Parts: sequence; structure tokens; C-alpha cells
Amino acid sequence: METLATGYGLIEGPLWDDARGLLFADVMNGGVRAINERGEISDVVPKRRGVGGMAAHADGGLVLGGKEVIVQPPSGAATTLVDTSVTDVAIGFNDLTTDHAGRVWVGSLGFRVFSGEPLRPGHLHVVDVDATVHTVSDDVTLTNGLGFSPDGKQLYHSDSRRNTVRVYDVADDGISVSPWRPLAVVDGGVPDGLAVAEDGSIWVAVAHGSRVDVFEPDGALRRSIPVSLPMVTSVCFGGADLKDLYIVTGSSGGPSENCGTIYKMQADVAGLPLAAAKVKAV
Repeated sequence: METLATGYGLIEGPLWDDARGLLFADVMNGGVRAINERGEISDVVPKRRGVGGMAAHADGGLVLGGKEVIVQPPSGAATTLVDTSVTDVAIGFNDLTTDHAGRVWVGSLGFRVFSGEPLRPGHLHVVDVDATVHTVSDDVTLTNGLGFSPDGKQLYHSDSRRNTVRVYDVADDGISVSPWRPLAVVDGGVPDGLAVAEDGSIWVAVAHGSRVDVFEPDGALRRSIPVSLPMVTSVCFGGADLKDLYIVTGSSGGPSENCGTIYKMQADVAGLPLAAAKVKAV
């Protein structure tokens, strides 16, 4: 496992970009950055804090989580897709993903995670390509990683305070989902960001657990990958063949308050390519 960069507060939202390399956000200190294959780091969206998830947009911009879900174009002002009026408890948005049609799926938070506030569950939402927002599931204690099975018929969703990776069946309309059921319960840490490989395996960052767990589509544990820092926050596949596994961490439990690190290793299976969002920015 190679160390690519370190010195960040809480790295989240890793996203592979063929032109720029790995995009990543520092939730606590702010900013979305890119690190290319030469190890050079550049600013992409300066200063924005709280970005727990991101996706490419078909217009060349990015969809970013945070206090609102926005489309940030390559130049010019951002457009808001979803704000906290979406439910009566939403205070912000965490991880997100896209489906084959270019819809955006995102979880909302019901409490400020780092403030010591009492837990209040959030929701799961989907933003259709025409920018209409649908709330499709509730009682998500702490929403985190999202990803689809290769055929798009299952959606995986980390519910961190339940130590559970949820799975939903996706209806033929592409928007409705079944009631969730547990895919896997994570011990010795909490499930955080996740990525899905082309063979259907689900690769889950285990925060406070110093590892990445790899689950079969039926929930059986295939393997665990040890990581040097305990606060493993997310994973993504990248590189020309999508066989580079990027693992990112926060600083909690580490030697300093800014020791969040980006690691890279070779995976034995390629990741699924993620569709660009096609949600209309209105």
C-alpha cells in the first residue's frame, strides 16, 4: 500500500477523474483537490467545507454534498439541487452517488455529527434528471456510503450508527426502492464510504476500524484489508483500468489532528465506472 499524500483533517468523497486523477475533499479544513499520477496536488473547489460526497456532472462540473447539494460548473456560480427544506429535520447532506441514468442519490443528516448533538435520523433522497427530488427512505441514523450493484437493481447504503450496510431493491421506475434489509453488520468499527467492483463485491471503509472490508453480494465477508490509520473514511477505484484502489482517512485516533492520508494499492478486480450526473441544473 503506497502513501500518496497526508496532512489533512478529514478526507472524504474520493472520486476518480481520468483527466485530473483522484479528486478528494477535506471536510474539516475545506477544499476539494485533485492529486494526479505524478503526485501533484491542485485546487478544484477552494474552501468549500463539509463535502462528504461528490460525483462528476455531464457538463464537466461536479455535484457536491455539504450544507446543500450543489452543481458546481467548471466556471461560474453553483446551482443548488437539494437544500435542507427537503425534510423537517435535514441539516445537511453526506455521501452521494449516481445511477446508470445519471440521477443523484444522497443521504441527509438529521444532526451535527461532530457537535455532540443527540442522534436524529435522516433520510435517503434521489434527484431525478429533471431535478425533481424524491425522498425514498427514512430512519437513517447516520448516512454514509452509497453504491449500486452492476445491474443497478440493488442499492447499498452505509448506516454508520447502526453498524449496518443496508441494501434496497430498486424498482423498474429507477426511483422507488423496497424497504431496506441488512446486507452486512460491521464489527470493530463502523461502515463509512463504499465502492462496488465489477464482480459485484462491495468494498466498505471501516471508520475507527483500521481496515476496508470486502463483502460478497450476499453479505459474506470476502476479506479485510488493514490500513495504518484507524479512521478509514472512504474508498474508490481509479486508474486507466479501474484496478487502483484509493483509500482515504481522517485524523481521529491518529498521531495528529491533521494526519488524514490518501493510500493507493492494486486491487484484484476492477471497480465499476460511475456514470456522470445528468441532473438539470435549474
